[in-house]
Amino acid sequence: MSDIVVVVESPAKAKTLEKYLGPGFKVLASYGHVRDLPARDGSVRPDEDFAMTYEAAPKAAKWMAAIAKAAKGADTLYLATDPDREGEAISWHIAQDLERRKALKDVTVKRVAFHEITRDAVREAMRSPRDLDMDLVNAQQARRALDYLVGFTLSPVLWRKLPGARSAGRVQSVALRLVCAREAEIESFRKREYWNVDAAFRTAAGAPLATRLTNLDGNELAKFDLADAEAARAAGAAIEARDFAVSKVERSQGKRHPAPPFITSTLQQEAARKLGFGAKRTMQVAQRLYEAVNLGGELVGLITYMRTDSVNLAREAVAGCRKLIANDFGARYLPDAPRRYKSSAKNAQEAHEAIRPTAFDRRPADVAGYLDNDQRRLYELVWKRAVASQMESALINKVTIDVASHDAAVGLRASGSQVAFDGFLKVYREGRDDPPQEDEEGRMLPAVERGEALTLDAVKPAQHFTEPPPRFTEATLVKRLEELGIGRPSTYASILSVLQDRDYVRLEKKRFVPEDRGRVVTAFLECFFQRYVEYDFTADLEDKLDEISNGRLGWKDVLREFWTPFAVAVDETKELRFADVRAALDRVLGAHIFADDGSGRDARACPSCTDGRLGLRLGKFGAFVGCSNYPDCRYTRQLVGEGGAEGAADQAAIGPRELGVDPATGARVSVRKGPYGHYVQLDAGDAGGKPKRVTLPKDSAPGDIDLETALSLLALPREIGTHPESGEPIVAGIGRFGPYLKHGKTFVSLPAADDVLTIGLNRAVTLIAEGKKGRRAPAPLREIGPHPRGGKPVSVMDGRYGPYLQHDGINAPLPRTATPEAITLEDAVAQLDARGKPPKRRQRGAGKKATTPRKRAPAGE
Repeated sequence: MSDIVVVVESPAKAKTLEKYLGPGFKVLASYGHVRDLPARDGSVRPDEDFAMTYEAAPKAAKWMAAIAKAAKGADTLYLATDPDREGEAISWHIAQDLERRKALKDVTVKRVAFHEITRDAVREAMRSPRDLDMDLVNAQQARRALDYLVGFTLSPVLWRKLPGARSAGRVQSVALRLVCAREAEIESFRKREYWNVDAAFRTAAGAPLATRLTNLDGNELAKFDLADAEAARAAGAAIEARDFAVSKVERSQGKRHPAPPFITSTLQQEAARKLGFGAKRTMQVAQRLYEAVNLGGELVGLITYMRTDSVNLAREAVAGCRKLIANDFGARYLPDAPRRYKSSAKNAQEAHEAIRPTAFDRRPADVAGYLDNDQRRLYELVWKRAVASQMESALINKVTIDVASHDAAVGLRASGSQVAFDGFLKVYREGRDDPPQEDEEGRMLPAVERGEALTLDAVKPAQHFTEPPPRFTEATLVKRLEELGIGRPSTYASILSVLQDRDYVRLEKKRFVPEDRGRVVTAFLECFFQRYVEYDFTADLEDKLDEISNGRLGWKDVLREFWTPFAVAVDETKELRFADVRAALDRVLGAHIFADDGSGRDARACPSCTDGRLGLRLGKFGAFVGCSNYPDCRYTRQLVGEGGAEGAADQAAIGPRELGVDPATGARVSVRKGPYGHYVQLDAGDAGGKPKRVTLPKDSAPGDIDLETALSLLALPREIGTHPESGEPIVAGIGRFGPYLKHGKTFVSLPAADDVLTIGLNRAVTLIAEGKKGRRAPAPLREIGPHPRGGKPVSVMDGRYGPYLQHDGINAPLPRTATPEAITLEDAVAQLDARGKPPKRRQRGAGKKATTPRKRAPAGE
């Protein structure tokens, strides 16, 4: 038995530490959390002064048994889990479980924490052990209890009052509200037109000078002063009617300072911008870089602890960074004094240092061969950001040239900037979430003097429209949460994952779009639990958790202060009727569900019956839109179709939506949606049998289909005319794979630009000819000779996987020892005979009703 046992979370970390510490130390892994609140009622009991019942995690039993066995024969147990609240709590839970197992008799228990896994850092930490910090433990217990109380109290309310809802969470619900609020901003946004007028001049030396109109009629132009094309043309005419000269030249030099080294949130943001990593992926890769990488037989942690909100760097780290800057970039790139950064996060204390390389002289190129691609890219990002944070500021030369007419009625301006000294930009340039449309950086302006006459070359008015605020990316949502003080470094990734896992949001082009389920849940919480999804309330609670960790607040006092009013709010919802919930949600979401599409139609008028009104309904599988005349009218649709409010019309076929009556049969015609898309249907009528159905073409919006169009589709396939060469009819129809043309046994897919209902004979003949040309049989590489049985040719063909033999529909691979040029007819026949004849194909359509034609590739594919 070892005299000293050390417990960490992960086996990779355990392997590294055991190598650093040497003989006499046994390092074991707990594999993460060992105890948690069981997912059932009563795990946190407010009536018993918030007593909490923990259970051992099933997966942890094996590892804890090994730790207990080792601890029973040890003198000292060091708990070396991660250096934040969660790590402190894991250490406490390990100690508690070992106490329960009676494994700590006569064993000294100490806590050690290190922020980087290097030999020196680990040994230094082992020389400075401490007791468990119960303030940090209690802060984590309070967070876990709050999350449990909200989840296990509020979620059942959602399940009862809001069918289809999954769950609610203390922080996830606030993050979801941010996403939904942004979507509401986008939907309510009304674009506004504005114009700019640019003018191109030439200087006396013939150099081009691009300018923009800034003053008209002696007044400075505001953004919307040129509101339409007429105003822009008038402004352009005013420029063309005047002579211009340089009125002012301003030159200045400014500094651009580097950003601080990474904290958790900024690492996630920048990895999303530059590497395309999600928050979860970023943290997984960072964890591997922190725990240790095998560098040619030496296990080394390459970065410091990655869950932190501190921007500080240790003195020895700053010294190492400054030494590297002087050696690699020169004295000019080294500031006179080290840079010190101050965290903008409240109560930043999750860890004592920013995220940085454990050794600055371990350059990305030096370790690239030992890392996978994700590790290499993230390490390079961390290294460059940390090095740049200690480099000299960049110097930017800025030039502004004002141009004015001789009567001073019209003024224009040109701006540009050049990097005079790159400073930290030599190493690192911070990314942007939404880059500006125009960036003056790097734009060089010609040398001019005040009073210099200019020659006008061209005037160019340009139309613009204001744009709605962009949807949140993972990076911008984390940034907004951090700005509001919501969540902490260890929680951002899990918040984003939970929202997606519960189908409350989806990622489209790397931006969050709220699902209808998410919007309904947010609306419900805003109506009946408004206080608990307010940003300030959630941020204030986070601050109180920080106060607990600092020993300034009692954790049960915070729980008591939260629980008392929250329990009352939950009790008040018990008497809510479905009608009350539905009316409240309809009121909040009405503008979203029944958005004005600009057509002048009443968005709440039922398209199926004459006098029904559409409203929000709650069903077994969630919210949907239904008619007030139910059950006489059974029209329904999803809340909003693809594309937001503008797509609502596309859901009209879900109803079904009745279009009218077929004058030939008297049967009803409707638009519907099935499992494979939208279609039109002609009911069977009095004659019985099955209804006739035709799939809508892909470019047809269900909401735009009228009775005339539906009848035309139901009349398919239609005969277009007779082929001028063969005399056989050409038919157009819609099959399983979309619109097609048929001529004899030839099928051709109809291009998207052609309409199956209107395509004419000339165009159809052309497409059929192109289709036949595109499917012409490939020429053989070599004709070996006629087959001795039947006389048909035996050929060598060029196939996808190499040359092969072909004869009368039979294909066979070339013998391995043969080449296309040298194979004999005898060997080829033997190979074909060995292959045998293929089984006889069943004729399509035999013994069953005719089906739609198989899709064939258009010519040229």
